[in-house]
Amino acid sequence: MSEITSPMGGKVLDVKVNVGDTINEGDEVVILEAMKMELPVVADGSGTVKEVKCKKGDAVEADAVLIVLE
Repeated sequence: MSEITSPMGGKVLDVKVNVGDTINEGDEVVILEAMKMELPVVADGSGTVKEVKCKKGDAVEADAVLIVLE
């Protein structure tokens, strides 16, 4: 099981995956807004989405777990 974390604090603009989705390394999974810029968060590995721990509009801290893969 692996986790995709936020590279910096910001606001979640969009969540691009749902539980059960299969994703590959490099796929965009979440779009964050940080310092008035859009920052895509990409998967650093492949797997199936087990849990989505954020939703649109959430404020997240750096290193917060956004997506859990299995």
